[in-house]
Amino acid sequence: MKSKNAAALDGGHRWKVLGVGVAANASFSAAAAGIPTTAVWLRSGYHLSNGELGLVLGALGLGVALSELPWGVLTDRWGDRPVLLTGLLSTAAVLIAMSGFVVPSAGMLGWLVFAMCVLGLLGGSVNGSSGRAVMAWFTEGERGLAMSIRQTAVPLGGGIGAALLPWLASSHGFAAVFGALAAMCATSGVFAWRWLHEPPDAIRPAPRSDGAAPLRNALVWRVVLGIGVLCVPQFAVLTFATVFLHDAGRFGVPAISATMGAVQLGAMTMRVWSGRHTDRRGNRRAYMRASVLVASASFVALAAATACGVAEAPVLLAAMLVFAGVCVSAWHGVAYTELATLAGTARAGTALGMANTAVYAGFFVTPLVIPHVLAAGSWTIVWLATGVCALIALPLFPKPARP
Repeated sequence: MKSKNAAALDGGHRWKVLGVGVAANASFSAAAAGIPTTAVWLRSGYHLSNGELGLVLGALGLGVALSELPWGVLTDRWGDRPVLLTGLLSTAAVLIAMSGFVVPSAGMLGWLVFAMCVLGLLGGSVNGSSGRAVMAWFTEGERGLAMSIRQTAVPLGGGIGAALLPWLASSHGFAAVFGALAAMCATSGVFAWRWLHEPPDAIRPAPRSDGAAPLRNALVWRVVLGIGVLCVPQFAVLTFATVFLHDAGRFGVPAISATMGAVQLGAMTMRVWSGRHTDRRGNRRAYMRASVLVASASFVALAAATACGVAEAPVLLAAMLVFAGVCVSAWHGVAYTELATLAGTARAGTALGMANTAVYAGFFVTPLVIPHVLAAGSWTIVWLATGVCALIALPLFPKPARP
């Protein structure tokens, strides 16, 4: 009978670790990316204005932004397992409390904002801990694919949320929404308890760091800021695309769910392809820079189409929104792999925490700003602004190293 270390050495256990990372990220993403797909029902159920809706959706991002870096540092110090288990189980507990006490009624704005912020504070543990585990179990030639597969958990969870949560919100209320999300997080916690542990010494990669520690490494900071900026258009889609489809395109629940689900499915597919593609070609930096240009162009095209009255052709409107959403989501696994490689495996938790601090700061700001841009202009201006914002990431991502 094989020992635990021997079983790990045959290479099979690393895929279980990757599966835990996918399940953990998908569970939290179902909340972070799924709850915004219920924006129309949040607005009506809790009697919110567009500005108050933006505050509620942004509060979750604020919580994650405040907690990501501390969770990442704790992951590097304590290890993946205790941080991930703490985060998943406490997140499930908060969601259970929300299903019982933060149900739709007038005057619940303060409690809803508070609960969403706490949800983000605890859920921020998931990314850095699961990412460090994947970096520790996979070698350099496989990390792009492995991290990209792990990053598919974000659109996977978002897709599950887009398919399930609007129906639950409209048919059974938000107690059912929060209860379903709690069950997902608790189930992922069971998987982590069973399979997640540090790799044995025989396959543990040697600590590697190119230059200074992450917090003192200028190149790491550039990639972190580039990731944060390029996520702003993505969050514009995740938080207000359902409102756009409902108000501008007159979409119903099935059409909204199908469109948002298509965004997430397309993002999953492209993330896996991009990870494999860059592993084979060794062109992570070139791919990241090309992704900026494609994403920016797709949002400018969406803005132009909206200005030309494409809302009268709802299928074309949905297709262009899906294309833009997929383009601005395809690069994640590649960028996170490059960032973790720059920081070194031993400091990957800190580096990934830095990145998600920037990412979720954008998640907090984006839904707060969009209602004001919309009130002052139109959906054309909203999508044009997101395209311009994406382009800002281009000088932040490093150019490919010369041979």
